[in-house]
Amino acid sequence: MNKIKTHQPCNDCGSSDALTYYENSTYCFSCKTRHWIGDNNQPQRNKMTLHSTKMSEPEDNAVSKTIVDRGITKTTCEKYGVVQDSSNYWFPYHKENEVVAYKKRSISDKKFSTVGDWRDGGLFGQQLFNKGGKYVTVVEGEMDALACYQMLGSKYPVVSIRNGAGSAGVDIRKNYEWLDSFDSIVVFMDNDTQGQEASKQIADVFGSKIKVFKCTSEFKDACDYLSRGDEKLFFEKWWQSERYVPDGIIDGSTLWESVSKPVEKSVVDYPFMGLNKLSYGIREELVTITAGSGLGKSQFVRELVWHVLNNTDHNIGLMFLEESTNKTARSIMSLHANKPLHLPDVEYSTDELRQSFDATLGTGRMFLFDHFGSTSIDNILSRVRFLAKGLGCKFVFLDHVSIVVSAQGSGDERKSIDEIMTKLRMLVAECGISLFVVSHLKRPDGKGHEEGAATSLSQLRGSGSIAQLSDLVIGLERNGQDDDPLERHTTHVRVLKNRFSGLTGPACRLLYDLDSGRMVERKDEEEDVL
Repeated sequence: MNKIKTHQPCNDCGSSDALTYYENSTYCFSCKTRHWIGDNNQPQRNKMTLHSTKMSEPEDNAVSKTIVDRGITKTTCEKYGVVQDSSNYWFPYHKENEVVAYKKRSISDKKFSTVGDWRDGGLFGQQLFNKGGKYVTVVEGEMDALACYQMLGSKYPVVSIRNGAGSAGVDIRKNYEWLDSFDSIVVFMDNDTQGQEASKQIADVFGSKIKVFKCTSEFKDACDYLSRGDEKLFFEKWWQSERYVPDGIIDGSTLWESVSKPVEKSVVDYPFMGLNKLSYGIREELVTITAGSGLGKSQFVRELVWHVLNNTDHNIGLMFLEESTNKTARSIMSLHANKPLHLPDVEYSTDELRQSFDATLGTGRMFLFDHFGSTSIDNILSRVRFLAKGLGCKFVFLDHVSIVVSAQGSGDERKSIDEIMTKLRMLVAECGISLFVVSHLKRPDGKGHEEGAATSLSQLRGSGSIAQLSDLVIGLERNGQDDDPLERHTTHVRVLKNRFSGLTGPACRLLYDLDSGRMVERKDEEEDVL
C-alpha cells in the first residue's frame, strides 16, 4: 500500500502528525483508527469513508423508529436521537448539548461514514446523562448502546466508544473526567479478540472501578441478547459483572469455591511411614534427593519407583545417567525378586527372572532413557518433556543432575545448575508431574558424609537454586565406616526442606538387607521422628 501523505494531523484524536494517507485509506498511528476511502472489500467492522468537516443533516423525512431486526424500540431511538431516512441510520455525536457530528450507517450494506466536526464529539450518548451516579456502561458500538440501555430498563447510563475497539483507549482517556465521576464502570466490548483487548485498555485507565461483563460464547454483543429475546439473561449477567483484576492478580473474594473444597491428598504415599508423616505423600512437585557419594541414593530412588509402580496406574520415566539401561532394568527387577539380580554371584532361575521382568519392565509402564550420546541440558529437558507429554509419565526420576552439569564443559558449575534447575521447575508446572532429581553434596568441613555427617541445604552444590526451586529436599545420611554392621547399613532419612507442610528434620531410618537387596524401615525409628 503506497503512502501519499505522512505526518498529517488526525481529526479523531487530535494528534498533530500521526495520520498517514494511503491510496484507499488513512491510518492514525496514535489512536489506531483507519478510515476507508470507497469500497475496497475490507472487513465490515473497519469500513468507514473519510468524513467531511462540512456538516450534512439527515433527510427531512428522517424520524426515530423501531429497528425491527435488532429489537430496538422507537422510544429508545428517540432517547438517543437516532433517526432513519430512506437510506441511512444517523447517530448523533454531541459536544455538550450541541450536535457536532453524525455517524451515518447505510441500511443496505452497513457501511459507515462520518460527517461534521467528528474530533469534537464525545462518547455516543454521553450528553444524555449527568456526571456522577452508581453505574455507567461502556459498549463498542452505537446499536449496542441502544440495546444495552433498553435491556437495563432505560434506567442506567450507557455510552459507546466512537471508532470501535481499536480506539477504545483514546476515546476513554479523552472523556476520563466524565467517566471517572461514576462509582462503577461496566465494560461490555464485543466478544472477540479485539473486544477483549479494548476491555483491558479501558480497565488499565480506571483500575478497580471497572467491572467486566462476561459474555457467554453464543453471544457476540448486546444486540445479540436483545434480538434473541434474552433480555433477562443479559440483565442477570450485567449484575454479575466482575471487578477487573490484571493478569496474574486474583481477587481473594472469588476463591471461596476453591478454598471450600477439601485439601487434595497426595497422588501416592511414600513407601516409608516416617517420611510420610513429614511430607504428606508424593504430589506434583520437584523433589531433590541428596547424599554423599556411594551412600545409597540410587537404591532409595529405586524403592520409590517400585512403590509407585505397585500403588498407581501411572507411567514412570527413568533417567539413571550413571548406569546402563541394562543395569537399571535388572536393579528394578531385583525389587520384585527380593534379591539383587544385578550382582554376579546371585543365583536365580529363568522363571524368576521372567516373572520379575513381567512385573516391572514388562508392564509397559516404564520408560528408560538411553543416555548414550548427548547429556546436554537441552537434550535432558526435551527428554523429560517427552516422557511426560509424549509417553504420559506422571513420575520421572533423574539420577543425577550433577552429571548433566559436569557434561556442559563450560566451567561454570553454578550457572549450569541454576539453568537446569530453573527449567526443570518450569517443566513440573508445565507438565503436571512429580519429578525426582538426585543431586550431590559439597564436602563438609571435618567428618565427611561417608562417615555419617549430617546433610544440610547449605551443602547442596550450586548457588542455592537447588534449595530454592525444590519443593521437597530429602537428605540421606549413613556412616559407611561404622564398626557396627547394623549402623553401617542404616540410612538416616532427613527432610531438609518441605514447602507443602513446613515440617523438616529426621524422618526415618532404613536398613539395607544384604540378602534381599531392599531397604526396609527400622521398627525403632519412632524415637527419631517428630
